[in-house]
Amino acid sequence: MSQAVGKEQERAELHRTIWKIAEDLRGSVDGWDFKQYVLDMLFYRYISENLTAHVNRNQHEAGYTDFDYVHYSDEEAELGRKDLIGAKGFFIPPSELFINLCKAAPTDDNLNETIARIFRNIESSAQGSDSEDAFKGLFDDFDTNSNKLGATVARRNEMLIKLMNGIASMKLGNYQDNAIDAFGDAYEFLMGMYAGNAGKSGGEFFTPQEVSELLAHITLVGKKEVNRVYDPACGSGSLLLKFAKILGKDNVRQGFYGQEINITTYNLCRINMFLHDIPHEKFDIAHGDTLTDPMHWDDEPFEAIVSNPPYSIKWESDDNPVLINDSRFSPAGVLAPKSKADLAFVMHCLSWLAGNGTAAIVCFPGVMYRGGKERKIRKYLVDNNYLDAVIQLPDKLFYGTSIATCILVLKKSRADDKALFIDASQEFTKITNSNKLTQENITTVLDAYKNRAERDHFARPVSQSEIAEQDYNLSVSSYVEKECTREVINITELNAEIAQIVAKQEILRKEIDTIVAELEE
Repeated sequence: MSQAVGKEQERAELHRTIWKIAEDLRGSVDGWDFKQYVLDMLFYRYISENLTAHVNRNQHEAGYTDFDYVHYSDEEAELGRKDLIGAKGFFIPPSELFINLCKAAPTDDNLNETIARIFRNIESSAQGSDSEDAFKGLFDDFDTNSNKLGATVARRNEMLIKLMNGIASMKLGNYQDNAIDAFGDAYEFLMGMYAGNAGKSGGEFFTPQEVSELLAHITLVGKKEVNRVYDPACGSGSLLLKFAKILGKDNVRQGFYGQEINITTYNLCRINMFLHDIPHEKFDIAHGDTLTDPMHWDDEPFEAIVSNPPYSIKWESDDNPVLINDSRFSPAGVLAPKSKADLAFVMHCLSWLAGNGTAAIVCFPGVMYRGGKERKIRKYLVDNNYLDAVIQLPDKLFYGTSIATCILVLKKSRADDKALFIDASQEFTKITNSNKLTQENITTVLDAYKNRAERDHFARPVSQSEIAEQDYNLSVSSYVEKECTREVINITELNAEIAQIVAKQEILRKEIDTIVAELEE
């Protein structure tokens, strides 16, 4: 069996197990509400096995080949607490490991309280260490006393045991050795599954993997490593983590940075980092409003910026007199409208972009052509030669919306003054009621972006002067003519056919008239 086939079979088996868990729990808790329980429990299993593997490896290398941390006493384990927190960022005594809790769960009448206590202990173990921010409040959304789990303690515990057994049944193997990054893959599959079922609310925190891949590749053209990657509206972190998959996490030299306003999604993102084996010292995910309270002033500029910011949300804009003097927004001389913060995110990204960097941002179509303040900001981007490309995407790519979005690509140091417009609206494969980018679609778009050559009905470099003539409209359809797929009709031949038909009609009428006259006689 080839490695690729084995990898796909491994992934398919994992996904079947995940579906089974979802089916077993269906009807008990709404899927969207229950995602946090499933994802947090998966994370708990991961860090338990991660810590166990680390301790066992050290003991085996020291000659204690029969050692297993799972069977170690809590008292003896405490002696290594400080060293483990220094190495892994957290500490779990053997009795509180996922595998041992699963064994004890059926006879624990206070299981819900036990789980809550263990999760508090994990978070508190990081207090005072460099990993404190990475673990603080991580399990806040895992409410073991919620009525969503059941009306009584017994019912809640029954549901928790079902959940734990389901997570335990996932064949994830050795987290370091498995071919498919199983923990991370399971996490992404779960988030995609829940986001797809949740509609718009799911789309707010999860960008489809194919779109994430395209954005990351755009920012990495000509590069095999970057210093820092950044997402100002990072959601669950799927965009940032694409860099780890494409480059390898060690080739993102100084780490992964992001900010998220939603507290639950912020927790999901940090968990996602851990599950993809990104150590706490290599990521900095902040909680808060990026536009009014950005948390990474000391870390910018960033060599690669990717983002799928929330569409047309309200923000303070002119109501906050400080913002117009903010160095991120002031160069354009105007703030994005109060009801549409889209270009505020764009200006933020541009401000924090390194001189040799690239930013790729998903935008709604209205941003490309509306007048007023948004036109002035587009004019600033074009006139200062920051606009590198606009790529029109197909519709129905994102959860919760059928609207066709586009990608705005920005650079501070450009070789020429022409912006590339690409119409990739037909680059997709249809999956039931949605569309999906295939690897072939992604390659086609990337090749066009790299080559920057004109191609009929698909790609066209456009000068600043022509964009100015179009009143700074950045809609791809203004510059790339769509291919006409209607049948070409030869009018001369058509008229000749019509004349023949009319002549035949005249003959038929005469024949019918003759027959009728004969019948009347």
